[in-house]
Amino acid sequence: MKDFKVTHYDDLETRSADERAAAHLRALNAQLKRNGMAPVAALADLAGLPVLRKADLSARQKATPPFGGLPVSNLAHVFQSPGPIYEPGGVGDDWWRMGRFLHACGIGKDDIVQNCFGYHLTPAGMIFENGARAVGAAVLPAGTGQTDLQVRAAADIGTTAYAGTPDYLKIILDRAEEMGERLKITRAAVGGGALFPSLRREYADRGIACLQCYATADLGNIAYESPAMEGMIVDEGVILEIVRPGTGDPVPEGEVGEVVVTTLNPDYPLIRFATGDLSAVMAGQSPCGRTNMRIKGWMGRADQTTKIKGMFVRPEQVADFVARHDDVARARVVATRIGEMDEMTIMVETESLDPALYEKSVMDILKLRGRIQLVPKGSLPNDGKVIEDQRRYE
Repeated sequence: MKDFKVTHYDDLETRSADERAAAHLRALNAQLKRNGMAPVAALADLAGLPVLRKADLSARQKATPPFGGLPVSNLAHVFQSPGPIYEPGGVGDDWWRMGRFLHACGIGKDDIVQNCFGYHLTPAGMIFENGARAVGAAVLPAGTGQTDLQVRAAADIGTTAYAGTPDYLKIILDRAEEMGERLKITRAAVGGGALFPSLRREYADRGIACLQCYATADLGNIAYESPAMEGMIVDEGVILEIVRPGTGDPVPEGEVGEVVVTTLNPDYPLIRFATGDLSAVMAGQSPCGRTNMRIKGWMGRADQTTKIKGMFVRPEQVADFVARHDDVARARVVATRIGEMDEMTIMVETESLDPALYEKSVMDILKLRGRIQLVPKGSLPNDGKVIEDQRRYE
């Protein structure tokens, strides 16, 4: 482990386990009251409450739009994520709790953050902008795409930090070299996809310290890396459980299970929200001095839902694609990597010989461009799998 300077966002990060548990119990019972639920006597009693899954939330939102009858308050924005699922957004101080992560990245009031997360419909851009405001940094609201303009702005303005998906920064840096521009970016706060060790090393070789967080549109920041880079530290504003997939039963420390999160944000009190992600609790605490629980980071999906190029692709979307075309028997989405970039291939069982017939449907339904591979009917394995992730995270 390399030497690093220890600075903390606030005193919450270094409190004792007993102090944290007592504070979390008080906040949890306040959340339960907001939801019309009975209080619990101990945090362990949380395991006896029902798990709320994304499909359940979607069904509730359809019955009672837009937020499924949950007690949302201080609403400033409404976002739409694939599903569709609608999320509220606020503008209060560090509403999404992203400032804690940006501070761990070393980003502060002297920085200009090039925020390359999307600002339209989905909340990622606003999540990171709110966090930058919490640490006093200025923001270039760059959004996605238009790489030449991204390079031009970074060079002219002198952006010092990047926020976005892990692989898009490489595209910007490579294009800057082609354009003869030397950028001043020295820190990167990434999310929305896997940060592969080879890519992190490449950034380090270019003088950029890159850390990643684990956040969702529904919950905001859940866990984040510190400069110690030993697992991900659970955010102070959530209660995180690891449960056996398909149940609400906690697993022993170190066992891989599904991440279930209760947010302590009073404006949007989600109780035992199942993320569909797999992880495991790490023993001990971080060498950086932060005392909260650590998890091993993202270890796959409890279902087949897969994040490709920063966007979730779900089994029901693949089913919608098949239903749209009478000539298609089955389809399978395959996620791979070429170099440091995610690639998506859609294998389509059909007698057609023209891949272009399916391009519009892929964009309309999956919201991503991918290579369409036509295969004979009956050639895909009969294993029930419609999304296959062939990427390796080692």
